[in-house]
Amino acid sequence: MKNKFSFLFFRSIGSRIALIIICVGIIPFLVCVPISLRAFESVSIHTDATNLMAQAISYNNQIVTSGYVTGEKNEVLDTEFKAIADSYNGRILIINSSLKIVRDSFSVDVGKTVIWENIIYSMQGESLYYYDRLTNYLIVSVPLTNSEGDTVGVLVINKSMDYLKQNEDVFVSYMMIMVVLIISITIVVAVVSGIRLSRPMKKMSNSLDSIIREHDTVLPEVKSYIEMENIATKFNEVIGKLHAIDESRQEFVSNVSHELKTPLTSMKVLADSLNGSEDVPIEMYKEFMLDIGAEIDRETKIINDLLSLVRMDKSGAVLNITAVNINELIEHILKRLKPIAEKADIEVVFESFRPIVAEVDEVKFTLVVTNLVENAIKYNNEGGWVHITLNSDHQFFYIKVEDNGLGIPEDSVDFIFDRFYRADKSHSREIGGTGLGLAITKSSIAMHNGDIKVHSKLGEGSTFDVRIPLNYIEKEA
Repeated sequence: MKNKFSFLFFRSIGSRIALIIICVGIIPFLVCVPISLRAFESVSIHTDATNLMAQAISYNNQIVTSGYVTGEKNEVLDTEFKAIADSYNGRILIINSSLKIVRDSFSVDVGKTVIWENIIYSMQGESLYYYDRLTNYLIVSVPLTNSEGDTVGVLVINKSMDYLKQNEDVFVSYMMIMVVLIISITIVVAVVSGIRLSRPMKKMSNSLDSIIREHDTVLPEVKSYIEMENIATKFNEVIGKLHAIDESRQEFVSNVSHELKTPLTSMKVLADSLNGSEDVPIEMYKEFMLDIGAEIDRETKIINDLLSLVRMDKSGAVLNITAVNINELIEHILKRLKPIAEKADIEVVFESFRPIVAEVDEVKFTLVVTNLVENAIKYNNEGGWVHITLNSDHQFFYIKVEDNGLGIPEDSVDFIFDRFYRADKSHSREIGGTGLGLAITKSSIAMHNGDIKVHSKLGEGSTFDVRIPLNYIEKEA
């Protein structure tokens, strides 16, 4: 249980925000502490070395001209150097050109030879300093030059840097206090920020819980971050679509029940009429049986259309894609529909601008053309016309089905692809439509990655524009 809590804690966006703030607030500070300490140490050493070099240079003429560098006695300089060495808790050496110590404030190494890199370089005219971290001493070596500019010796000053260690300890103490304060403040800010920043998400989560429990239907509008407001807006759009889909399904079930029930009711009425009558003439039997046969045909058509629609609606529906000559296919479909057009006295004209071969499912694409042309013929006026045009570019082919028939009311245009929707219910019943043709058409076009648009005016006719890619590209799952 404890491990699960820890896992959930670190997956929380609030805790992650808090950790980010803590890291951003503390890590740079912790990195800066040693850098600042090293910078403080470096500046202090450089400053002391510069001061010692200046002090050594100020004694140059006095040491050289008095012969002090060659070993001659000078009580004044002895006293001054002894005092300076004591004040630095260090030591002063004067080394001649032969690298021998001629004066020592400790008076223990006079006469000894010193071979050290810095002293050799100083004999060549360089002023150098070295900080010995083991002994905590700063060692400065300055060349002693005569009036002609020749180096005749080296003045070496050692200075204890214990004060630097003490200052660093004080500095570290203050820095540790600052670290504790900054860590405390950062943690408080991080926790508060994490809580405040995650609060809108928790509100959204609670709102979604209410929607799941069906207490609410939309996410409330809460002034928050732009991203959260956009997510809430998109959620509401999705929820709205889900509600619309649910209503559509309920309506679909209701329509299916009604459409299937109507022919059955008619057949039962006809059968009951025959069964309830005596000495029914054979002519009436034939008439009623023809009516029953028509109702069965109607029921069969509804079922077949429903099956076609269900097959297309399946997420795993597969298209049998082949290269199809679209010109020949449309001509074949129009030849099959010619008797219907002649019976209704409708002139059907097909115009093709170029030969077109496209990758389509021939069966499903046939449904598209058949439904559009058949509707244009059936929902037309006697003596009317239907004009079909075929064209293409380098990427798509285009089919336009235009008629001068009944047209579609403006308020019905957006719904004509819905299942069982009829813009003109009385005329649809009269010609025996199921209300599924355009739904099947749109599903088939969508499966081919195409689209369809409709322009219509009541009493003046309709135009359906279809666009389908020449080459079928299967969508990624």
